Amino acid sequence: MRQHATSSRLRLLGPLLLVIATGIAGTGAAPGGTPPGEAPAAPAAAPGVRPLGDVVPVPASVRPGGGPYTLTARTRIRVDAGAAGARRVATYLAEVLRPSTGYALPVTDDDGTGGIRLRLSGRETALGDEGYRLESGPRGVTLTAREPAGLFHGVQTLRQQFPAAVEKDTWQPGPWQVAGGTITDTPRYGYRGAMLDVSRHFFTVGQVKRYIDNLALYKINKLHLHLSDDQGWRIAIDSWPRLARHGGSTQVGGGPGGHYTKDQYRDIVAYAASRHLEVVPEIDMPGHTNAALASYAELNCDGVAPPLYTGTEVGFSSLCVGKDVTYDFVDDVVRELAALTPGRYLHIGGDEAHSTGHEDYVAFMDRVQAVVAAYGKTVIGWHQLTGARPADGALAQYWGLDGTSGAEKARVASAARNGTGLVLSPADRLYLDMKYTKDTPLGLSWAGYVEVRRAYDWDPGSYLPGVPAAAVRGVEAPLWTETLSTDAHLDTMAFPRLLGAAELGWSPAASHDWEAYRQRLAGQGPRLEALGVGFHRSPQVPWRTR
Repeated sequence: MRQHATSSRLRLLGPLLLVIATGIAGTGAAPGGTPPGEAPAAPAAAPGVRPLGDVVPVPASVRPGGGPYTLTARTRIRVDAGAAGARRVATYLAEVLRPSTGYALPVTDDDGTGGIRLRLSGRETALGDEGYRLESGPRGVTLTAREPAGLFHGVQTLRQQFPAAVEKDTWQPGPWQVAGGTITDTPRYGYRGAMLDVSRHFFTVGQVKRYIDNLALYKINKLHLHLSDDQGWRIAIDSWPRLARHGGSTQVGGGPGGHYTKDQYRDIVAYAASRHLEVVPEIDMPGHTNAALASYAELNCDGVAPPLYTGTEVGFSSLCVGKDVTYDFVDDVVRELAALTPGRYLHIGGDEAHSTGHEDYVAFMDRVQAVVAAYGKTVIGWHQLTGARPADGALAQYWGLDGTSGAEKARVASAARNGTGLVLSPADRLYLDMKYTKDTPLGLSWAGYVEVRRAYDWDPGSYLPGVPAAAVRGVEAPLWTETLSTDAHLDTMAFPRLLGAAELGWSPAASHDWEAYRQRLAGQGPRLEALGVGFHRSPQVPWRTR
């Protein structure tokens, strides 16, 4: 979270500089025109004002009209008395806006008018759990929602309507204006996820929180944490302490690895919840388990613990499905992880179990799904779960390719028709670790090259033949980290493709249009820069300079 360190002197200068800057903004284009190779800013409703709805994800309904609202040193952020959820969102908004504007922006429940008002109303049933309405005009901005999550998503739209410099953590001259009109917005899908693999390379609590903040700006509402794999076990389990102490002691390439204590995991979960993201923890089973097998010999069929693994091969490890101790292990891990996780889901992996026979795989998944249910969670598994017997209510996460065999797609479609919900993560569309082009220094290419257009230009509702549209619960963009170990690496590979996933998950299918999207995406470049996100400047996008 950015801290407000602006001096009182700058606060006093703010209104004067606002007047000067407003005059400059009204004089037209910047001297020298648009630099070669850069697209001009989108046509504005008024000079220097971002057109209403020029945001990502694109809103469901935009009705421009009237003059803009101008944030000033006198602006207050108002909530109704006793509305604790609205106050929390209002406080978050104030913390975002204060550093760059230099304004105090007090959060108040007084009866005044004007400024920015956040209001919750149970009567707004059409907005659902996550929708909002934004009304802007010269007298103020009002955000209305039925639930706090809707207000929070509305705040992300409001942020993006301000100039990109509002994201900076130092004072900027403004002016700070929001175009007039009304946005009414609800999500297409309830599951809009991003996965971070902290097993191949470990990422600290602070790094995960930074990723959460960037996800929240684009209305992502699920953070899937891949907590275990062959290369590392990343969550403390009291009943099996060597999992973290030994299994978490390395990573790809032989680095020091690491793990989260239970308190650190709780901190991540709480921070995500404050940004209205639900954490979905994954313990991958029965394959991708070398870190666990290396930690406890008894989990191996031959009773011999293998060495820790720091390579990148897959499919060579398996829990011993026939041993009773395996299910003691599963029960303990699921019990402790479920107790730490307030969200509804627990991901059990199930992919690339090449060292587990089919019958054993089916029997194992039957037992593990029952354990998850016993501790009050809903199962998610990679789409290989559909080759077993998905439990009632389970979700299968599809990660195949456009060219995946018809038989495999048919199996997934059959499960979907029989009640299994789907989360779509096609690897040659949404795997954020795939190289953009052959020249991308980071990432892998086994699923092909995934440029920005390819990540965006498909429809989740019709992607898999034979799947009822209602069976698609949403999309998720996984970021595997075999080749990624720093914030800069995450930034380059996730952004800007993650924004396309966010729009696919939120915006109506009828709004899907590559040419319109690339223009709006171009406007996100300065915003990402202001946030310190080192994104990939794809040549497919005419990036703006402001």
